[in-house]
Amino acid sequence: MNPEAINYNIEPILPKRMDYRIGIIGAGAIVRNCHLKAYRDVGFNPYAITSLHGVTARQAAEQYQIPHVYDTWQDLIKDTDVEILDIALPPDLQVHVVREAVKHKHIKGILCQKPLAMNLDEAKEIVKLCKDAGIKLGVNANMRYDQSIRALKTIMDSGYLGDIVLATIEMRAIPHWQTFLEKYDHIEILNMGIHHIDTFRYLLGNPEKITALTRKDPRTKFHHIDGISQYTFQYENGVMATSLDDVWAWQGEGTEKDFYIKWRVEGLDGMAQGYIGWCYDEKTPSTLEFTSRKFPNQWIRPKWETAWFPDAFRGTMAQLLRAVEEDTIPEISGEDYLYTMAAVEACYKSIAEGRTVRLSEIDVSL
Repeated sequence: MNPEAINYNIEPILPKRMDYRIGIIGAGAIVRNCHLKAYRDVGFNPYAITSLHGVTARQAAEQYQIPHVYDTWQDLIKDTDVEILDIALPPDLQVHVVREAVKHKHIKGILCQKPLAMNLDEAKEIVKLCKDAGIKLGVNANMRYDQSIRALKTIMDSGYLGDIVLATIEMRAIPHWQTFLEKYDHIEILNMGIHHIDTFRYLLGNPEKITALTRKDPRTKFHHIDGISQYTFQYENGVMATSLDDVWAWQGEGTEKDFYIKWRVEGLDGMAQGYIGWCYDEKTPSTLEFTSRKFPNQWIRPKWETAWFPDAFRGTMAQLLRAVEEDTIPEISGEDYLYTMAAVEACYKSIAEGRTVRLSEIDVSL
């Protein structure tokens, strides 16, 4: 096979109907720069918008020609023309919105942001509320739709790497800790590391055991348990997956920056590695290269123009719309994502108790 003929399956499968009326609750920077740009680029239909601060909703509506602006999320939900909710509020508020949304029969699907909630119990409540109401629930776990991660999944499933031995993610970056996080002591693993945890699950499935270590981040002044974090997944078949999340990364003026998110997967028959195009001043495409016994003595380096932010957000909405259209389970469903939340809980349990934790210790039943 010619490696140039490989279909990496990086593009999302779109619904047949593209004009589902989407109501967006939230109008922060991620909504304006990622959600709405991705939706307009692919042809989705942002129909209504609101925010906790009305001015941002009006600005977003003007920028993206959204016809309806509401003063409150309660008013938006009551609009019987809204079919899909995209909840983009801080995760501690999502459960309150879902409790109200499930009362309205015109809501067919809900996209919640990662993390689904600030703890597993509230995440389970969200999932059960939607399940009981017959509403499709998807989670915006958007690293699954980064092009390099989609292509990596294709390479692994196609057997180019053989049986997997080791997977690693190394992040050197400074996330923006949102103000609401100052009320909580769980920050890095729950809010940034969760991307890596969910990606490991997407690529490899649920681990058997999890071990986590952390130290405080000197830059983060409010109380927190997890700043700089390292966690390792162990699988029944011997595979190890580990991530180092370094949010210290840059010491400030007088030193040079070196920010990146790099991943690497090694198998018995090959190896793949790449960079996530995110933590840069300009849009930077994610990259992938791999070498395999099936294509001896060469590196395969496909090229793309898309990047994690904003392009991955097309896929997370598309998978929900397809589930609504086809009456199927969303690819990133609420029930599937409970295992990502359970893995996060296992990390914190490992930190608190200083031991390796079996994922089976965490109850995900509704």
